[in-house]
Amino acid sequence: MNMHKNARLMPRGRLLLVQRITKQGWTVGSAACAAGLSERQAYRWLARYRAGGTAALIDRSSAPRRCGHRVPAERVAAIERLRRQRMSGPAIARQLGMPVSTVGGILRRLGLGRLAALEPRPPVVRYQRARPGELLHIDTKKLGRIEAVGHRITGDRRDSTRGAGWESVHVCIDDASRLAYSEVLPDERKASAVPFLECAVGWLARSGVAVERVMTDNGSAYRSRHWRDACGALELRHLRTKPYTPRTNGKAERFIQTSLREWAYGQAWATSHERTAALVPWIDHYNTKRPHTALANQPPATRLRQGSLVRPLAPFLRPDLPPHTTGPAGRPPDASRRLAPVACGAPCGDPPDRSTSTRREPMLDHLNNVRGNDS
Repeated sequence: MNMHKNARLMPRGRLLLVQRITKQGWTVGSAACAAGLSERQAYRWLARYRAGGTAALIDRSSAPRRCGHRVPAERVAAIERLRRQRMSGPAIARQLGMPVSTVGGILRRLGLGRLAALEPRPPVVRYQRARPGELLHIDTKKLGRIEAVGHRITGDRRDSTRGAGWESVHVCIDDASRLAYSEVLPDERKASAVPFLECAVGWLARSGVAVERVMTDNGSAYRSRHWRDACGALELRHLRTKPYTPRTNGKAERFIQTSLREWAYGQAWATSHERTAALVPWIDHYNTKRPHTALANQPPATRLRQGSLVRPLAPFLRPDLPPHTTGPAGRPPDASRRLAPVACGAPCGDPPDRSTSTRREPMLDHLNNVRGNDS
């Protein structure tokens, strides 16, 4: 029981009160005065102590011992039986001639207040792909744009900014190695999702991972014809999760939560541009330095380089991607055009030529440098 902050006595103080009277020879009046109680209340605690000992000084429940209006157990069993037949609370109340509030209270007490409680929860199925690139998880998360430091930081309500709009962070993570890639794009539509897919597959291919399947939710961008054509061009099998079942794509959901805690909301940002600029260094840290418990406390890139996966990586590379034969900027020449990242906001279609693309990828360059130093 929660004690009131201004309560006169706690159980230990009550015990001291009765011990002063019974063992130290204090009078009831003097002991009550020292405890700040009335003499009448002191007699009550003394009587309870003599009747039940120290345990009697603990607060008792204020619920009545008997309730003349308690619903009989037979009626409670009937309510539960009808509820398990998927009847609503008002329907049960009409059939049994009871108030709706009474039936609702009984259902809540039984843990059947929601119809979803009637269906057992499906067992948690955890899976782990055997090799990198076998399955790629992709998802998005909407973020509010930042134009200035707001009132949550300054404490001044006059600093609030309205109408700044939204932007989306697109994430992908490899099921086996947990190698991750992210971009902040203007929206969640197909004009942003399809170029992100091509960028992600190209980045993973240049990191030594050949993607075979991609899993997404049922967003409009992932059900579009442009997404289907992009998956066909990249020779990817597209898997979609069961509707309203985000746990199927749980690795992407977990990575989004990690991104929000450690990057997006890890500190106060002055503008959205500052937050976006910090994404690449954070992803680099995530892939190369941050330990993962599920990966035996190894970063994804380290685990990928050391070949600590179930099988070696080389047999799973596509034949048109030489292992480390480098073209311009350290990229495989045979796939540089087909898998080159598309500039953000570019229309769907053939990726632009690398000679005209202004996209920079310091995260990729870092991974290539580390791989080269280890070899």
